[in-house]
Amino acid sequence: MAKYGFLGLGIMGGAMAANLVRAGFEVTVWNRNPERCAPLVALGARQGKSPAAVAAACDITFAMLSDPAASIEVCFGSGGVVEGIGGGRGYVDVSTVDDHTARRIAAAVAERGGRFLEAPVSGTKKPAEDGTLIFLAGGDEDLFEEALPALEVMGKKSHYLGAVGQGARMKLVVNMIMGGMMTAFCEGMALGRKAGLDGQQILEVLDEGAMANPMFRGKGPMLLQEGYPVSFPLKYMQKDLRLALLLGDELKQPLPGGAIANETFKRACAAGLADDDFAAVFDVVK
Repeated sequence: MAKYGFLGLGIMGGAMAANLVRAGFEVTVWNRNPERCAPLVALGARQGKSPAAVAAACDITFAMLSDPAASIEVCFGSGGVVEGIGGGRGYVDVSTVDDHTARRIAAAVAERGGRFLEAPVSGTKKPAEDGTLIFLAGGDEDLFEEALPALEVMGKKSHYLGAVGQGARMKLVVNMIMGGMMTAFCEGMALGRKAGLDGQQILEVLDEGAMANPMFRGKGPMLLQEGYPVSFPLKYMQKDLRLALLLGDELKQPLPGGAIANETFKRACAAGLADDDFAAVFDVVK
């Protein structure tokens, strides 16, 4: 049985790594804050001393990190992945980064004799806990096939999209749409409340028609209660919108709706809501 490594044990990574351990896989974990390793070790995981040590000891190492800067640091920093990768071992970065970062990491891993797959996920805390994420993969197709037993434990569907960078691009498209939907949802709810409509009835009408979707169903009660337990931090949604806009600039694709959504999320960050769930953008819309 393959040995798996997992780097990054935050809201998403901790749940994903736990599912691998519970499925009976041999898993070695690492986190910048080592205290976050303790619950995984209690489940049966081993704790690695550094990303390099994990990448050297495991057949396939996964990483779930917060942003491009974190992915670059874990890969290229002291004790980073590139110091331990090689011998055909695999590195699968499931973080949301831009396509340039993904290609930079892929080139470095290949230069050291390793194999690389990007596989950002569609899904937040609950799908990570339930093992129902969607993986958007690009890169080494053989590594994709070899990683499938683990991907199938952590997710409900894995898409292979081709060359490195295509997974990152798909994820940014998905999250740009999601960010735009959330701002429109918040504006509609705010308008409805000021018009004297019952918020719960607005949600029921939406859920009975063509716009019914899991996001409205899950986030709607948060808007009614104006409480935002974190599933996907607002600051990460703003980061993804920013990266999508940069991709649009690069490809000369106007994205006025995405730009407006990004400005709304920027205002929410400035208002102190960065670490709340991204549904908290409602507080600067209402």
